[in-house]
Amino acid sequence: MPTNDSQPGTENFGVTTNDFGAPAGSDEHSLTVGPNGPILLQDHYLIEKLAHFNRERVPERVVHAKGSGAFGTFTVTNDVSEWTKAALFQPGAQTEMLARFSTVAGEQGSPDTWRDPRGFALKFYTTEGNYDLVGNNTPVFFVRDTIQFPDFIHSQKRRPDNGLRDNNMQWDFWTQVPASAHQVTWLMGDRGIPKTWRNMDGFGSHTYQWINAKGEKFWIKYHFKTDQGIEFFTQADADEMAGIDGDFHRRDLSEAIERGDFPSWTLKIQIMPYDDAREYRFNPFDLTKVWSQQDYPLIEVGKMELNRNPEDFFTEIEQAAFAPSTLVPGIGLSPDKMLLGRVFSYADTHRYRIGPNYAELPVNKPRAAKVTNYSQAGPMRYTNYPKGQMPYAPNHYGGPHADPSLVTETDSWTTDSEFVRQAYTLRAEDDDYGQAGTLVREVLDDAARDRLVGNISGHLLAGVTEPILERAFQYWKNVDIDLGTRVETVVRESLAKGARDTAGNSSPGTSVDEEQLSEA
Repeated sequence: MPTNDSQPGTENFGVTTNDFGAPAGSDEHSLTVGPNGPILLQDHYLIEKLAHFNRERVPERVVHAKGSGAFGTFTVTNDVSEWTKAALFQPGAQTEMLARFSTVAGEQGSPDTWRDPRGFALKFYTTEGNYDLVGNNTPVFFVRDTIQFPDFIHSQKRRPDNGLRDNNMQWDFWTQVPASAHQVTWLMGDRGIPKTWRNMDGFGSHTYQWINAKGEKFWIKYHFKTDQGIEFFTQADADEMAGIDGDFHRRDLSEAIERGDFPSWTLKIQIMPYDDAREYRFNPFDLTKVWSQQDYPLIEVGKMELNRNPEDFFTEIEQAAFAPSTLVPGIGLSPDKMLLGRVFSYADTHRYRIGPNYAELPVNKPRAAKVTNYSQAGPMRYTNYPKGQMPYAPNHYGGPHADPSLVTETDSWTTDSEFVRQAYTLRAEDDDYGQAGTLVREVLDDAARDRLVGNISGHLLAGVTEPILERAFQYWKNVDIDLGTRVETVVRESLAKGARDTAGNSSPGTSVDEEQLSEA
């Protein structure tokens, strides 16, 4: 625990200065014509304070706006060098890192305990440069092609006419995009509202490529298993906490680390031999699917521990920028259409939100690797371009040059297809509802299925109308006939009860009670 000397308010920081180090005459009084006269424009310290204050926010993230994080270490505990040459995954390697957790749809001020997927973004400061792994607390996602991503997010955000979030919009989109079924089943289940960030798993979600020292390639999936155990909020408890403490998850992580209760996760991976991807029964690059752990068992890699809170939230968390394009030797991409779109989108949004030189900020800057390239100038550039280095390539003045061996070693796979706008080619067991149904029938127990029915029903009763309501019932019957039938029964009975109460001058109820669930 920190000593009292380090507590805020006990330090002596000396005389106030302006942004350029000159001492300021007053923090309390503007320069005026007499004590009661107007403020003078030449009060440059006042102008500096106000002008800086007006600009002290950068645009919030369009997605994953509300979140927080902490620093820590990743330590390799198992030898996985036969599959990758990446330095951070070599035996015994320990790497400094940053983790940021977040909600997807909520804005900066939204409650932490809304039902929503949680972002699970990691930045590893490796000896070969930074490696970013940008995932969620679910192994799948709502769509499988990036061209649908803006539409999906718009359906989860606020209506343009009245500025309100609208369950009708969400279900309108989901029920017309069957690929969403697997993720929506996760979302409406217990893991849709984790008790804390410390009590949830994390996933890379996408399929990535690993390359070993021999140049051999493998397909892999990342699973970060919480060492604190899975815990969740019921919908009622989450709603109550949203009113008590909207920053509950943010506060919990900070206070746990402050008291020395460092959260940790065990990284495990699934490895698929490169050629297996051609014939696997599911499309292994489809983000709405998982790989069977019976086919590709989990293999332990190492331990992630978070042990240091940020010193400045804005500088180290708000300006932290994660992008799946931030790769290192030994790790590459895959034909996953969502991943390939994110490779452009994430880095591009950071250049808009923070600026084109965001990689120079301390939180984003590599710790060990030397940056040698031809990027120059732009807003907020603060490192000098190397003296004597020509600003173009190729040149014969000794400037840096690329390594041609990396062209075939990473980010490559075999393809001979024409340019088309089509869905993935279906595999033997590819469909939109099958894995969601397996999750309901074979993974969840009876109590979890009951909660799932209640969560879905409650969400539908919060403003979803026909014909979208009928489509939602069929959507869940496609996932599991019993589940869909129970949801329809609860919703229709609740709506009928509400209509009777309204006719009797009572307030219509939309809550789902235990009696309704038991009858369903």
